[in-house]
Amino acid sequence: MHKLHLVLVEPRIPQNTGSIARTCAVTGAALHLVHPLGFRIDDAKLKRAGLDYWDKLEILHHESIDAFFAAYPSAAQQNAMFYFTAKTGRLYTEAVYPEETFLLFGREDLGLSDALLAAHPERCVRIPMRETLRCLNLSNSAAIAAYEVLRQHDFAGLTRDGRMAKSAWEPEEPRSFDISQI
Repeated sequence: MHKLHLVLVEPRIPQNTGSIARTCAVTGAALHLVHPLGFRIDDAKLKRAGLDYWDKLEILHHESIDAFFAAYPSAAQQNAMFYFTAKTGRLYTEAVYPEETFLLFGREDLGLSDALLAAHPERCVRIPMRETLRCLNLSNSAAIAAYEVLRQHDFAGLTRDGRMAKSAWEPEEPRSFDISQI
């Protein structure tokens, strides 16, 4: 099965990290938090944003970006790491994501360091946006990126049925109608 890793390098806003944790929980992705963080891990805003999903995901802590890279040397060698930035022209949809993929995102206020991006220009990708605006919200970016990786792997391990989790509700049969009556 495909293994997805979302890596937050020095995140600053607890609500973003909580929302990304929820994305990780529902997709089966591992969440990596590279320290220092801009909040305490027991922050109420962090917990509230992640709702009741905290026990349903794998969270790994790394003391620094160097410690993170040291923990996954083969991923870097196998070109399994992708660096999300507004400072490149390569779109995230142009990348081909391997079976095990690491998606790295930088601080909300600074992004990933220029030195890190310059060391891996062929692995840098961006999400398109209007030229006049700085960036997309970190949690939105992580979700967009995660689902592109999952799409490329046919959403392996994820359910496709549309049933509600806690309800016996059954959808109605599709109805036909005459568009001219609208």
